[in-house]
Order: sequence, then C-alpha cells, then structure tokens
Amino acid sequence: MTERIRLGMVGGGRDAFIGGVHRIASRIDDRYELVAGAFSSTPEKSKASAADLGVAPDRAYGDFVEMAKREARLKNGIEAVAIVTPNHMHYPVAREFLKRGIHVICDKPLTSTLPDARKLAKAAENSGALFVLTHNYTGYPMIRQAREMVAKGELGKIRLVQVEYAQDWLSEPLEKTGSKQAGWRTDPAQTGAGGSTGDIGTHAFNLASFVSGLELEQLCADLDSFVEGRQVDDNGHVLMRFSGGAKGMLWCSQVAPGNENALKLRIYGEKAGLEWAQEDPNYLWYTPLGEPKRLLTRNGAGATEVGQRVSRVPGGHPEGYLEGFANIYTEAALAIAAHREGKPVPGEVTFPGIAEGVAGVAFVTACVDSSKRGGSWVSFGNYVKT
Repeated sequence: MTERIRLGMVGGGRDAFIGGVHRIASRIDDRYELVAGAFSSTPEKSKASAADLGVAPDRAYGDFVEMAKREARLKNGIEAVAIVTPNHMHYPVAREFLKRGIHVICDKPLTSTLPDARKLAKAAENSGALFVLTHNYTGYPMIRQAREMVAKGELGKIRLVQVEYAQDWLSEPLEKTGSKQAGWRTDPAQTGAGGSTGDIGTHAFNLASFVSGLELEQLCADLDSFVEGRQVDDNGHVLMRFSGGAKGMLWCSQVAPGNENALKLRIYGEKAGLEWAQEDPNYLWYTPLGEPKRLLTRNGAGATEVGQRVSRVPGGHPEGYLEGFANIYTEAALAIAAHREGKPVPGEVTFPGIAEGVAGVAFVTACVDSSKRGGSWVSFGNYVKT
C-alpha cells in the first residue's frame, strides 16, 4: 500500500472499551490513520476525546450526520469509518456513510433489530462501498487453520458442532450501579431483544458457522434472565440442526462465575475432531479417530499457509486478542486498497461482512422467539431472508 487509509470513528470516546481496541487493531500493521471522528453523543465530549487522540479540532464532530456530510466533501476526507457505538446506533450511522460511498467497519452485532439489519443489507448492496463486521475471533490464525482443515475434508463429514462463550461479569446487577458498559448492554432499547445472545452468543454462532462451513437450518432456544429485574437474557442454551444432518449445541452466559472470556469450539466429523479455546488461542487440538491427540501450534510444525499468512511472529511467541482483531482490519485494508485501484478483492482476503451480520441478528431474533414459545423449533431460513 502506498499510503495509509484515512479512518474515521463514530463512538469510542473517553471510557469506551471497544473504541480503544479498534484503534489499536487498526494500527498494528500500520495500515490506517485516524483523522476524524464523532467520538461521543455530545460535541464537548467528542472534541475532548479528539484532543486525547491527536485528531485535529476541525475534524472532531458533534454528530455523525455532520461528519458524514463534511467528510464526503473533503478532498482528503475519510475512506472508511469504524462504528463502535451501542447496537441501536449501528444502522443509522452506517446508513449515512454507506450512501456517501464510505467504507464501513462496524462492531457486532450488525444492528439491534432484524428489520434494521435487512435495511442495512440493502443499503450496503446499493452503496458499492465495502462493509466489514468485526467478528474478530475469525481472525485468529488457528481458527483460519481449523476452517481450512474442515474445508479440505480432514475431519470427514461433520456430525457435531459444540460452541460456548461464558463470562461472569454480569452475575450481579451492575446496570443498577451506573456501569456504562452494563447499562446499555442490558437495556433492550439499546442492545436489542437479546442480552447475552446478542453480546456474546453472536460471536459463538459466527465462529461455529465460519469454521464448520455449515448452514443453520433450525434451532430451539431456552433463554433466562437469572438476575432479578434484568430485561434481557443473561444465559442461553440453544440446540441447532445444520445442513447435511449435523447437530449442534451453543451455550452463552454472562452469569457463570469463574469465567472471563471462555469462548470454546469443538467440531467432530466421521474421521477426526478439533478443539480450540480463545483463552489459549495459539493451540489447536486435532484428533484423528483412533489416534492420540495432536497439538497443532501457531507457526509450529504442521502450520498451514493459511494460518501463517495471518501470523506475525515465530511460534512460541504468543499472539492473541489484539492481533486477531488486527487481522480483520488488515484484511479490510487490503480490500479497500484494491477498491482504490478498481481491482477485485484478492481471493485470499477473508473478513465477515453484511451477510454474516444479518445472520447474527437473525440468530438472536430466532432464539428469542423460540424461547418465548417454550423452546419450540423454529426455521432459521425464515429469519435470514431479506
């Protein structure tokens, strides 16, 4: 690339966790320069955050509509915008930038409601701009290797997919203590109908789909709000039926003491099984049927070209959350660079997009509907249709 991509950001100001993660991820491979932003819901806070980040005062905006309009007119305006707001703002913000041809890098889930997700898919289709969804766990090298192994048939026909994402940080009603992070995540007006299903269940579902390559056909869900007075679920158990006859189970919880970010994936086929844990991401366990377990390591013996391409340091030096997140940003940068030159996106470039976003919101909606019906089976295809 001849020059860094000019990046803007909506949200992510002072005291916002995920905004800082996006900024770090964007700079790890030196592909982006943050030049503008509407960092908060008030002009004063936005300008203060811009000063913290070294963004020029005239590129610090009071709201995202003003930002989209002016940046689209500037000769050196932003080429891409990172959206790191609460869920209910993803649709209106993304729409403003997409209709002006500005590429969008959006935090997950795609939107807070399924109708908004469908409308955003149409907006992205009509825009011609790229849409990237930061399901960052798909950026881990060993996840890329696992996906390749499944696609090559090393596990045989897939029979079982088990995925879980467990946390404990919402085991008490933090939303009643003034916690900003807990507050919007437990408010259905901001987060959507799903709580843990939307916040972490979508990550688990996306990861299972990404690695297995299977399409979900039906699900039944049992969702709970264990903390008294909480308006959205904080625990969910989901049974899944995939294309080709594979069966799956998904557990997401934010009330499981002793768990921090325990995202785990297990896939079993006729010939072999794979196991991966996000808290130990440089290792992938591979077990051919009737043989001892084999430990595959990032950039170690047995590493594939796919995994090596998104690694940065030799095996034995840990890479983790920030590097995996950075891989999504870097893949997006390669796609944006190709777009600059009127070239097709390189075939090896992989990142979640609008289709995965719609599927994630459809998953949450289907889970909520199923649980309300006493855990009845629902057809997933009815939800993903746009």
